[in-house]
Amino acid sequence: MRSRPSSVTVAVAVCVAVVAGSAAGIAAYGASRSPEPVAASPGRHGDVTVTVRLWDEAVAAGYEKSFATFERDNPTIHVDVEVVPYADYAAALDADVDAGDAPDVYWLNSASYADRAEAGDLLDVDQVLGASARRAWSAPVTEQYTVDGRLWGVPQLSDGGIALYYNADLLAADGVDPAVLDDLTWAPGGGEGDTLLPVLEQLTRDAQGRTAADPAFDGTPVQYGYNAGQDLQAIWLDYLGSNGASLEDAAGTSFELDTPEAREAFQYVVDLVQQHRVSPPAALTNADPDHSREQFTSGHMALFQSGLYSLAPVAADADFSWGVAHLPAGPEGRVSVSNGIVASGNAHTPHRDATARVLAWLGSTDGSEYIGADGAAVPAVLGAQAAYYEHWADQGVDVSPFFDALATGDTIPAPTGIWGDAQPVVDPVLDEMFLGTTSVEEALARAQEAATATLEDGRGTPR
Repeated sequence: MRSRPSSVTVAVAVCVAVVAGSAAGIAAYGASRSPEPVAASPGRHGDVTVTVRLWDEAVAAGYEKSFATFERDNPTIHVDVEVVPYADYAAALDADVDAGDAPDVYWLNSASYADRAEAGDLLDVDQVLGASARRAWSAPVTEQYTVDGRLWGVPQLSDGGIALYYNADLLAADGVDPAVLDDLTWAPGGGEGDTLLPVLEQLTRDAQGRTAADPAFDGTPVQYGYNAGQDLQAIWLDYLGSNGASLEDAAGTSFELDTPEAREAFQYVVDLVQQHRVSPPAALTNADPDHSREQFTSGHMALFQSGLYSLAPVAADADFSWGVAHLPAGPEGRVSVSNGIVASGNAHTPHRDATARVLAWLGSTDGSEYIGADGAAVPAVLGAQAAYYEHWADQGVDVSPFFDALATGDTIPAPTGIWGDAQPVVDPVLDEMFLGTTSVEEALARAQEAATATLEDGRGTPR
């Protein structure tokens, strides 16, 4: 999070206008602005402390600014922002919930909220804030966290879709026009109509400057074309969707990893790593999820497929001209995953009134605009999104490709609660597949069997 983009087309004015129009009527519902100050029941020291836990340092910095304003208007409530790294987050939360020591408010993602809701650990947002409050929030995020008509968290972040970051300097040096990126298409096996693979080969070079398409290419790139790898959100889930496959069935009650369409999609991505050598070796990317991003920001990768969650790090670390294009399309078109994050209230909190005030603040424009003001993330509160778009417009960054991917409605659902239990047993198998030690066919059969077993032994919670 250190330098600054250059030579990036600005085209976010439309996004700002859309957000402004969407948010214009929200004030009528009473959720776009902060709630009226109210005194909470004083604690032992004359006030109540509400703890809010999350895993994102950048958003936490925005929260600190936000809660400074909240505390000014609610002097009997102190908010303590607690950051737990994502790698440790789920285990720490499980332990705290089991011990009866969970924070008053905590972030959840789509793979973890269903079990918490079923166990009675979460506050029903519609009951706490009123059903009309959800009208101020991103509809896809509210739908993602609604089960049987009940919403289990206040929407905080809306990821948008997945897009393609590009190094404009490397593209120019290799003779690739950035305009062609918006029309790239992949085909199973690199067959007829595949325009992605030739571009990736042209952008991949060894130490002698030979491209991956050159028969003399030594298979050890010093410049990678792309970041294919074992990355669910940025890579393989989108390939599944664009080939008509999915991770789960439509009801979120079973897995669909081992289908002909899934095998074709995974084989294509694995081949980019193992056969064509246009992406970093899995031995590096399996062990370090940030490896490809660091290769891109250091100038050693031409194309980096990711989401808005990578925008701030790319903008800070890249010291070359870069831009954003649409992600490649597949046989079923351009299909992206979209995900959101919620702040859920602890149903067992001893400070229910104060916790409700904090949740209301987080769901308001005044409370959430700090998230977007520094470009850290897209707030899921509609009225707060304009600050995010304006921030990146001022930086000269076009974020529209992330939202164009969703505008068509061609999306693949984010994983649900059943994936939370299956992921620990599936990921090692997929790691082997990307390493090339297990074939795609065998790996997906094993992954499907292991994932299904988590449902059959009661560890998964079908939704």
